[in-house]
Formats: sequence, C-alpha cells, structure tokens
Amino acid sequence: MAANSLSYQFKTANIAIKLIVINFAVFILLNLIPTLFGVNFSFIGWFTLPDNFPGFLTQPWSIITYAFLHGGIFHILFNMYFLYIFSRFILNLFTEKRFLTLYLLGGMAGGVLYMLSYSIFPALIAKSGGFLLGASAAVMALIVFIATYSPQTGIRFFIFDFKLWQIATFYVVFDLMRVSLGTDNMGGLISHLGGAAFGYVYAMQLAKGNDIGAWFEKGMDTVASWFSSKSKSKKTNMRTVHRTAKKTATKNTKAKQSSVTKSDQQQQIDAILDKISKSGYDSLSKAEKDFLFKAGKDN
Repeated sequence: MAANSLSYQFKTANIAIKLIVINFAVFILLNLIPTLFGVNFSFIGWFTLPDNFPGFLTQPWSIITYAFLHGGIFHILFNMYFLYIFSRFILNLFTEKRFLTLYLLGGMAGGVLYMLSYSIFPALIAKSGGFLLGASAAVMALIVFIATYSPQTGIRFFIFDFKLWQIATFYVVFDLMRVSLGTDNMGGLISHLGGAAFGYVYAMQLAKGNDIGAWFEKGMDTVASWFSSKSKSKKTNMRTVHRTAKKTATKNTKAKQSSVTKSDQQQQIDAILDKISKSGYDSLSKAEKDFLFKAGKDN
C-alpha cells in the first residue's frame, strides 16, 4: 500500500516536484550508496558533460544527463530549493510542458556555452580535461525567465521582500564577478550564464509572441507518443464510424462555441498577465490566481 501510495503521489505531482524527486533519486543512487557500501560507479563519467566537443560527440546524451548529477549535498539542496521556489511562479502562468522545455533547454544552453568557452579561450584550454555536472544552468534559466517575464512580482526570503528582477540580477552579477576573479568553478559559472542568457531570450521572445521552445515541445510529444500504450491501443482498435449530417452539424456548432470560449479565456489570461507585469503577482485576487491555475492545468 505504501509503495502504491508513493507511486500515486509521484504520478499526480506537478513537473517541478517530479524533477526534484528524480534529481534526489539519482543523487542517492550515485553518491550515497557508493559512499556507504564502498561501491565504485565508474560509468558516471559517461553521463557528465565533457569540456570539449570531440568528447561530447562520443556521448551526446550528456548534454541532458549532466543536469541530473550533483557533486555534493549542498550542491543539490540549493539547486532543488530554488527550482521549487521559482517553479510556483512559472507554473501559475504556464503549462508543465513549457516548464520542462525551459528546464531542459536552459541546461543545454549552459552546457553548450561551457564547451564553447573551453574550446575558444586559451586560459581555459590550459585547464581542460574536466567535466560539468549539476542543474544550476537549468535553474538559472528558470529564475531569469520568470524574472524577465514578470519582473515586478514579489517574493519573500525569510523576512525580506524582493522583486523577482532583483533576485535574478543579483545572481547574474554575482556570477559575472566570480568569473572575472577566476575561481576554481569557472566552468560551472559559465554554464550558469548560459542558462541565464537562454531564460532571458526565451522570455523576451515569448512576450513578443514567439515561442522559441515550440520545436522542442513537439519533439517531446513525438518521443512520448512512441511509448504511449494508449496511442498503440487506439491504432489497433480503429473502426469505421458513419456519422449523419445532423451529428456533423452539431459537432461543428460545438467546435465554434469552444473556439469562442477559448478566445474569451485567452483575453482574460492576457489581462491578468498585464496586471502581473505592472503590479506583481501578489496584486491578483484569489479568483484571478485560481483562474490562472485552472487555465494552466487545462492547457
């Protein structure tokens, strides 16, 4: 019963909670178990991101898998804490699919900038031979994305109140300062900036009506369809259905009504988003917050 309950809770949890659970599960498997039982998992290197493109070509999957690996307990705790905090703002406005797209593409952008930097700059080339791991770039993409899209939204850390744009600006400037000083974690900081840059561009383009992550969402849908048992069963149980003209007319009428309803709903969403941009998320009424939450679930 306990196992079934945990399985049910995972299936019904939102995408942010699922990502947190997956990250901690991987951490426990690859970090704690070897420490406790003296096991050496030498294959981990195949899932970290190399600092050079030739190495990456031998393990292209690492551009995604590296973002689910962490080197220490504080590393994963901080990343998952900020993922959870900022996911609440994003999931109130956008679908879970867009959240996952932002997370994965943000991590990929950080990884690409990391490899580019180590291939171009002589000072970094001299220190090559390392690798990248951690969800920091993906989390930075989330932070900068929502801070750019809804900058005036308020957030409280302990007893202090901030705006989202202030939090994002602090972390980006802090990383830039550490890069300029030259730290041991130079590669990690560079990936942070790559994720932040992607989050900023994504939000700016989305505000203009351009969804630069749409292609990735379609790709995820395609891959998901390959493993969907429902899709397979529908194909094997297809049968011809004859509809009368009356039924077809009724269906067209319902489709038109649905289109009008969706148009009205989008207008409401746009008005609420404008209000958030001007006055922050906290300025919304409970009814408006509930409406956004329901609209996100429906989409």
